[in-house]
Amino acid sequence: MAQLPKHTLSHLDWLESESIYILREVAGQCANPALLFSGGKDSVVLLRLAEKAFRPGRFPFPLLNIDTGHNYPEVLAFRDYRATQLGERLIVRSVEDSMRRGTVVLKSADELRNKHQSVTLLEAIEEFGFDCCIGGARRDEEKARAKERIFSFRDEFGQWDPKNQRPELWDLFNARVHKGENIRAFPISNWTELDVWQYIGREQLEIPSIYFSHQRPIVRRNGLLQPVTALTPANPGEAIEQMRVRFRTLGDVTCTAPVASDADTLEKIILETASTTITERGATRLDDQTSEASMEQRKKEGYF
Repeated sequence: MAQLPKHTLSHLDWLESESIYILREVAGQCANPALLFSGGKDSVVLLRLAEKAFRPGRFPFPLLNIDTGHNYPEVLAFRDYRATQLGERLIVRSVEDSMRRGTVVLKSADELRNKHQSVTLLEAIEEFGFDCCIGGARRDEEKARAKERIFSFRDEFGQWDPKNQRPELWDLFNARVHKGENIRAFPISNWTELDVWQYIGREQLEIPSIYFSHQRPIVRRNGLLQPVTALTPANPGEAIEQMRVRFRTLGDVTCTAPVASDADTLEKIILETASTTITERGATRLDDQTSEASMEQRKKEGYF
């Protein structure tokens, strides 16, 4: 009797399969979930996984974006384009709306807005009655995110307590919550930055142009490259340089630094990512530089 040829799954196949299973668990267990979509690479991957999990039907959740009001225009344009291309509902809520309501008050005009996204997100959850938000966080990004369960429980105040999380033995997930409580689900928790780029390359996914190497005016500040924009002008005495850079992660303009790079294709980005020894957030996020526990504190307050 002839033997059937063996089919070996790649590591990306295994990761994809696990993520699709998690997305379907969310859809099966949660009454009113939403998928957080920023237009960044991780949420681009989430959209592809959602397509594979639920097409040809519509997604069983809307897309939700929390905009600081200081995001890169290329990313916002891509966010809108991709949602329209998929024909899925996109809900946008802005930190600036929270500022007008008085629920967000900045200490100074130049205070970073990223941490205040927590307030706007919690307001959106209450407005629409979402019982689960699906996010693209990965455990390799940052120490606090390494503590996350795949189904991360948040209490009635939207707060995360790393010591009060549910066991996930044998990939059994518990999304049951009382009214006002919330689950954050992270289908790509077990992926790495390199996995994300390899998957984008394999699936030939479109991404915002600023992920690729391009010419941009920058200043060198606190060991990082700071883009020179209307929101982030050069300080007196700082030398403005024209440099080829790209972005590894996308937050708002005021807190996301690029890295020097000539990687202008997916193949070059994959090779560059494989050789780096510095995490993407550690190398490029000003809002993570304040202290060792800055991300953990923000997550306890309701951050993604």
